[in-house]
Amino acid sequence: MKPVKVAVLGATGMVGQRFISLLEGHPYFRLTDLAASERSAGKRYGDAASWYLSEPMPEGIRESVVKAMDPGGIDADIVFSALPSSVARDVEPLFAREGFVVASNASAYRKEPDVPLLIPEVNPEHLGLIEVQKRNRGWDGCIITNPNCTTIVLALSLKPLYDAFGIKRLHVVSMQALSGAGYSGVPSMAIIDNVIPYIGGEEEKVESEPLKILGKLQEGVVKNADFTVSASCNRVQTSDGHLESVFIDLAEPASPEDVEDLFRRFKGEPQKLGLPTAPDPPIIVRGEPDRPQPRFDRMAGGGMAITVGRIRRDSIFDIKYSVLGHNTIRGAAGASILNAELFVEKGL
Repeated sequence: MKPVKVAVLGATGMVGQRFISLLEGHPYFRLTDLAASERSAGKRYGDAASWYLSEPMPEGIRESVVKAMDPGGIDADIVFSALPSSVARDVEPLFAREGFVVASNASAYRKEPDVPLLIPEVNPEHLGLIEVQKRNRGWDGCIITNPNCTTIVLALSLKPLYDAFGIKRLHVVSMQALSGAGYSGVPSMAIIDNVIPYIGGEEEKVESEPLKILGKLQEGVVKNADFTVSASCNRVQTSDGHLESVFIDLAEPASPEDVEDLFRRFKGEPQKLGLPTAPDPPIIVRGEPDRPQPRFDRMAGGGMAITVGRIRRDSIFDIKYSVLGHNTIRGAAGASILNAELFVEKGL
């Protein structure tokens, strides 16, 4: 396969940097351009960006010149958007209109009925919305979004349960890492010796997005899944890795052993296709009573797998379990890259 040319919008931020790191040596994609705000445009990347990741900046990136976020100046077929939603709302359609595939990590277009909210293991058939989107909007390109980082971890764990037993309702309590707020998102004096029981807009996303993701695409429209989600989201003192406690009522009875077996056997289309970024298995089950833990389990499957544990009966709900995923890899940049891999593999 001839490498597909790709660019990163919002390349200087933490998620933009994660895109750059994950695209290094990618078998499908060749990173050709980096773009960012007017403040960074025209500068060497090494001067414009403070590198936040523990792994070193890829060779050659430091000398790359950051471009403006103008479709006319970008030499790529796919653009990965790490833009804030307030900026993405205006910028991403400019690229889609000009024929680019926009693989977006932003929330600006997730709720749009003709925009796929994609987790490739969960709802690959939602790529069928792309033709609807192009027809509706008159675009030559398209926008594909990945969900909120907390939602991705949750919805991936729900998929085998929803297909096998159905879901009536669930409650989730998240313990979310600091990197989810960006490098300067939470002041140190606010989080040291503390847990913050509020993340603006997060609970609404976690309560609504799984219903679209697990919904059925029928005649060009996604019919949302019919269950309820209650979420309580908290910011904690871990650097990376969102841990979630899930309490779930199933439509049909199941034992903890049934649930564990489903998790262990689950594979989605990315695993069957052997996509480069797809973890195999996508769901890892830990049997220890104190796992998963962010420090030990966030890099499972190169940061692209989720880890479940503590699967047990509940006195109010049917089943409860803990699930963990890396929020800036599986929950952000890695998710968009996997979406783009599926797009390319299907010849779209």
